[in-house]
Amino acid sequence: MEGDLQRRLGQNLRNLRKAKGISQEAFADTLHIHRTYMGGLERGERNVTLRTLERIAALLGVEPLELLAPATDPTEE
Repeated sequence: MEGDLQRRLGQNLRNLRKAKGISQEAFADTLHIHRTYMGGLERGERNVTLRTLERIAALLGVEPLELLAPATDPTEE
C-alpha cells in the first residue's frame, strides 16, 4: 500500500530513538533539522532523502536498511 514504507520508517525511527532515551527535539537538533520535520518523519507523513536516512541511521548506530525493515518493536506491529 502506498506510504507503508514511510510509516514503517517512522515507526522504526521512533522506537530506536526512544530506546536510546533521546527526545525527538534533541534528536532533531543533532541532525540540524526542525523538530516538526522530525515529527512528520516519525508519523510517516514526510519523505526522507537517502542522505538524511544515512545520517539518521548513523546517529542511531544502525544500518539504513534496518530503518526500512519490518517493525523493530513487535508490540507495535
